[in-house]
Amino acid sequence: MNRAPTVHDLVFCGIALATGLLVAFLSRTLLRWLAGHAKRTRWSGDDVIVDALRTVVPWAAITGGAAAAAAVLPLTRTIQHTVNQCLTVLLIFVVTLSAARVIAGLVQSVTSARSGVAGSATIFVNITRVLVLAIGFLVALQSLGISIAPMLTALGVGGLAVALALQDTLANLFAGIHILASKTVQRGDYIRLSSGEEGYVEDINWRQTTIRALSNNLVVIPNGELAKSNMTNFMRPEQQLTILVQAGVAYDSDLEHVERVTLEVVAEVMTGITGAVPDHEPAVRFHTFGDSRIGFTVILGVGEFSDQYRIKHEFIKRLHRRYREEGIRIPAPTRTVALQQGAVLIPQQRVSDDAVQDGASALHD
Repeated sequence: MNRAPTVHDLVFCGIALATGLLVAFLSRTLLRWLAGHAKRTRWSGDDVIVDALRTVVPWAAITGGAAAAAAVLPLTRTIQHTVNQCLTVLLIFVVTLSAARVIAGLVQSVTSARSGVAGSATIFVNITRVLVLAIGFLVALQSLGISIAPMLTALGVGGLAVALALQDTLANLFAGIHILASKTVQRGDYIRLSSGEEGYVEDINWRQTTIRALSNNLVVIPNGELAKSNMTNFMRPEQQLTILVQAGVAYDSDLEHVERVTLEVVAEVMTGITGAVPDHEPAVRFHTFGDSRIGFTVILGVGEFSDQYRIKHEFIKRLHRRYREEGIRIPAPTRTVALQQGAVLIPQQRVSDDAVQDGASALHD
């Protein structure tokens, strides 16, 4: 059209814009009310969907109002086409961002609900988000009349060069996918690598795995290195585990009495210490006639790997106190030695290991 806009055109244009803004305001108010109800449900996916709709619906209403306003104005065909294209790209942009948020949120929700997948493994979320954004970008280009076929061809040819330049990055990416697909490591697992690093798995993303050590420090390991290293997962196949505590008593001890007292201390620790396993069947196994003691092993049950330090601490304290009360002696390590100085042979005697070391040092000097 070549005529100038009239008052009626401007009035209808204002009505269209006002209608779009009003619909956007009302829809946002309604969706805010729905979001409050969605938070009270168990499924977290409805929260993600309603949150995305709170962005898409108002912007769609505003875009529709702007398109209607442009339609009633006496614009030329070129300007009308340009306005429609701009509004279409804006709507595609908003829908793409919202779709990426919804799909990534649903993936996060599903992975968190399933025990076989690492709940906070952002590698799946990031891959999903990138794919949705890429599809939206291609749709926007197509809506502008730009052919995407040459671009896809160029990406296919250039992909080889990119793959060669990003070998380490791609290796870490596929290693992370392999780790998650094999279900050997999940968020919250306590692992130990052959190189010595150990801690709780915090996250597995597209490039690296983050581990939180017991000292609360973060250890960052490339996925490729994690996949190639020997690893012990203390949470698989069961989170509960048994620990061994070595001890020993004198040869003149009543072993039946020692076993009974030790089992009582074990039962006390298993029921009174946080992290222990109350239904664990305690066990004491004598195994060695040592130089100065009869050695035995106490088997304790713990809920998870980090609980063992606290349980060992409490068990040793209580066992030592109980042995003193019962008169059970834990002898210091000793050995029989013969010291010869010149032509005089000193009679044999039993001394402690520390005394042997002091005597050897004196002779050396």
